[in-house]
Amino acid sequence: MQFERASRRSPRTPRRFRRVTRTQARTRGLAGSLDRHLVARSARLRPTPADQALRALSTGANYNRLWLGFGAAMLLLGKGPVRRAGVRGLLAVGLASGVANGVAKPLFPRRRPPDESVPFVRRLVTPPVSSSFPSGHAASAAAFVTGVALESPATAVALAPVAAAVGYSRVHIGVHWPSDVAAGALLGAGVALGTRRWWALRPDEPALVGETETVDPLPHGRGLLLVANVLSGSGAAEEVLAEVRAALPAARILPLDHERTLDEQIAEHLGSGEVRALGVLGGDGTVSGLAEIAVREQLPLAVFAGGTLNHFAKDAAVEDVAHTASALDAGAVAQVDVAAVDLDGEGERVFVNTASLGGYPDFVHLRERWEHRIGKWPAAGIAMVRVLLRAQPLHAVVDGVPVALWMLFVGNGSYSPADQIPMSRPELHRGVIDVRYLRADVAFSRTRLVWATLTGTLAESATYVRRATDRLDVRISSGPVSLATDGEVGYRGTEFRFTSRPGALRIFRGASGHIGGGSDVGARGD
Repeated sequence: MQFERASRRSPRTPRRFRRVTRTQARTRGLAGSLDRHLVARSARLRPTPADQALRALSTGANYNRLWLGFGAAMLLLGKGPVRRAGVRGLLAVGLASGVANGVAKPLFPRRRPPDESVPFVRRLVTPPVSSSFPSGHAASAAAFVTGVALESPATAVALAPVAAAVGYSRVHIGVHWPSDVAAGALLGAGVALGTRRWWALRPDEPALVGETETVDPLPHGRGLLLVANVLSGSGAAEEVLAEVRAALPAARILPLDHERTLDEQIAEHLGSGEVRALGVLGGDGTVSGLAEIAVREQLPLAVFAGGTLNHFAKDAAVEDVAHTASALDAGAVAQVDVAAVDLDGEGERVFVNTASLGGYPDFVHLRERWEHRIGKWPAAGIAMVRVLLRAQPLHAVVDGVPVALWMLFVGNGSYSPADQIPMSRPELHRGVIDVRYLRADVAFSRTRLVWATLTGTLAESATYVRRATDRLDVRISSGPVSLATDGEVGYRGTEFRFTSRPGALRIFRGASGHIGGGSDVGARGD
């Protein structure tokens, strides 16, 4: 008898679980009541032309067509942050839509509002039959606008009303409860914010530079020898050169002769004694070549961006012709670091951005081919995968330690982020080189590198090494390899010594730039 009583009690839920169950039921009941109340209020709104507009908007957002259209327009018509915003928004939409429709809906099935919950004129001819929770339309809308906001807040402000209207339209036409829309919006925004974990935001602030000083002014460019590479970039160099001629009529313009070395072209002019400063118009490779001569001759350098990407000019905040011309008139210069590499003990080559060995030159080439179209991180991710799939390990000794490498990166100055693919350079004055390499002597190294790159976990990966230093020695055990400096590949060797040259280059820089300032700025260590 006791056994019977015990067995009858056993199916009963313990009191503490009964309380939790009742609480959950009460919460669901309150949410359901609020949903029904809000849907009823929406249904009581008087018919207006907005009914048809909202239904058309909701239908237009099916299969993410609306956001694909906005993203494509931003990619084709936008520049800089707007283009990056389009790419991040589209990636966020793809992820959010996959999570909402492929994961959340099957896990949390929910019936949609009954047909009679809204007036007949608002209803869809063929309503959706999938789970109501969460709203995939709201998730995609919030993901796109949030992703855009991370790169271009002004563009997001213009798109936010459209996203809000898409979310509300799902309630207005009776296919979602308000809580479905709210949950979808939270999911989409969270996914978009999560993209920062593996695709870092590129700050618009220029790099900090070192000590500022005043040299003899060069009014209207008098005393300036400017080397112009009009073949660099995507055709913009001619326009920039016209601006320079108008702003600096007294400057001596020397068209770059690709059949002769820079030293040969400049030597005869330097011997005249009339050159008080050098100038360069071109991309990063041309800037690097003139920077080497400017450092050697101890002459200040005026930089005019005429390439496709102009990394150094952007980081140093010398993209604007008028500001640089103003700095020449005032004699305002700032010290910046350069880096140098000694090849087989036969002489140094100066670079202003990066140097690389192994598969990195191919990686840079592929990334730069696509980054102005789809953004730097997506281009870098695709380039990384393609290079790793066909790369051969490079056997080397790095600072006395034998190691097999897929690629090696050396940056002039500290790049960020430290735990992801380098995206920007916040400083150009600390006297350090940023060293990163990918190890090939770790089990499943390629697979682990691709996974770590795509998930933003490079810092935790045994295949990724990063450190900041002022000198690096690399000896290649398997024979001569190509060295790329600032995108130019033309040197081969087996022994490389990379060093930082703090404050070795003086550049003309207007007051618009963000300058570190102070006599001790360039001297501080990292």
